[in-house]
Amino acid sequence: MRLLVISHTPHHQREGQIVGWGATLRELDQLATRFTRIRHIACLHSEPAPSGYVPYAAKNIDLVPVPPAGAEGFLGKLDVLRTSPTYVRTILRELRDADMVHVRAPANIALIAMLILSLRKEPAPRWFKYAGNWEPDDVESPSYILQRWFLRKPWHRGVVTVNGRWPKQQTWVRTFFNPSLEERDLERGRVAAVAKQLDRPLRLVYVGRVETAKGAGRAVETLGRLRARDVDATLEIIGDGDERARFERRAAELGIADRISFVGWKSPSYVYEAFARSHVLLLPTAASEGWPKVMSEGMAYGVVPVAGAVSSIPQYIAQFGTGAAIRPDDVEGFADAIASYANDPMKWSRESAKAVAATSWFTFRQYLSSIDSLLSDLGVRHHEDACRPQHIPS
Repeated sequence: MRLLVISHTPHHQREGQIVGWGATLRELDQLATRFTRIRHIACLHSEPAPSGYVPYAAKNIDLVPVPPAGAEGFLGKLDVLRTSPTYVRTILRELRDADMVHVRAPANIALIAMLILSLRKEPAPRWFKYAGNWEPDDVESPSYILQRWFLRKPWHRGVVTVNGRWPKQQTWVRTFFNPSLEERDLERGRVAAVAKQLDRPLRLVYVGRVETAKGAGRAVETLGRLRARDVDATLEIIGDGDERARFERRAAELGIADRISFVGWKSPSYVYEAFARSHVLLLPTAASEGWPKVMSEGMAYGVVPVAGAVSSIPQYIAQFGTGAAIRPDDVEGFADAIASYANDPMKWSRESAKAVAATSWFTFRQYLSSIDSLLSDLGVRHHEDACRPQHIPS
């Protein structure tokens, strides 16, 4: 079985080797166990690769590079017009040899793929993953709105997977947990979580793009509110972005520069070490999130999540009984939630243990079990050397 994947996942070259965004590549490495060959149409950038980018581990994945497009602003929208003919030609060419197609949305290239597939009958097995917020409260870009509208219609003749469970969910729309953990990750996390106590200072960690939408600025403001209440806390910000210098200046204005570490992008091993020493993952995101993988990765290490109440985040936090989902603009609410753990260490300990217990749902083992069920329903017989489905207890 040959799978064609279509996404906007960024790739770069590093010392003659193709590397890409680690979270997506790890997921595709697992998916490659179910197919003889995967062809991945995705963007190849000319800039140097960020430090967190990794090569494919699977040997049966080939990148089909296309130029990136869709930068911010008006010029970015014009650039989509430049690259769209290349996207169309590449997709049509690769579809000829594909037994199944997997489209990862939202993205400009994903929208083009949806339109092409609506006009074609082959290949019949189709899987669309919508990684963003399936039912946002705020108005988003017209492209995102159009893609969700299209996937809610039967014209694509495929299965759609989303984060969370939603009212009036169509029969072809399935709830999938966003995978990012292997069994060894769970074991390392359990060891770190058991050894951890809520001592002083209370250590907060933020992981992601350092930008307003993701909540980096609100994380800085939250620490400022905590320090004003005499809560002994520190914040480590892992990631980078164009707004970093502004947030560093704001930390200085609040008199908390000595309590915040801006460390930039770091390797996965560094991030796991940060989780091992941290108590709370602070992610005041207002972006179009589905379920940020960094949340389940932190939970595996007993880090209690305090995050923006967007998409499936409130659902899962309520389901698992750990952490808090706060309206993204409610900085006082974030400070209140974190202060409650400082004032009641036993509450933090209980929720830390629940966070660890919940992470079995976000393993690649659980993911592959769900994939096997999806492939069976699509009438796809996956690669004979693939692992068989395995049960994950609730």
